[in-house]
Amino acid sequence: MTVDWPAFTPWPALAGGLLVGLAVAVLVLGAGRIAGISGIVGGLLRPLAGDRAWRVAFLAGLLVSPWIFVLFAGLPRPRIDAAWSTLLVAGLLVGIGTRYGAGCTSGHGVCGLSRLSPRSAVATVAFMAAGFATVFVLRHLL
Repeated sequence: MTVDWPAFTPWPALAGGLLVGLAVAVLVLGAGRIAGISGIVGGLLRPLAGDRAWRVAFLAGLLVSPWIFVLFAGLPRPRIDAAWSTLLVAGLLVGIGTRYGAGCTSGHGVCGLSRLSPRSAVATVAFMAAGFATVFVLRHLL
């Protein structure tokens, strides 16, 4: 394995991770809510009384924050080395896994692990292993 050192930018990744951690901590400590995206969206599909505003605000923040970033840093050039059909299948598989795993990667990997949830630890190991296996098969066997 080689590292593309000119493209290696740890500081933006560190800053993003710190911001995600801060947002998760503020939500759980301030409102007692878990910042798992699938749970937040799922709660909007069958909302409880008085439970909609914070979910809408959270999702609005997810949608608006990239536009705020663009104002200060410009639009990055995305590079996706996959066909649309591959992306569609991958998205559907992630959605199915989210339902079967009772949560998404953000819910289990960030929020669940920080709460020392055994279920989240198992889920995180499972989706990481599946990701490693998928990359190995696609890059080395096919």
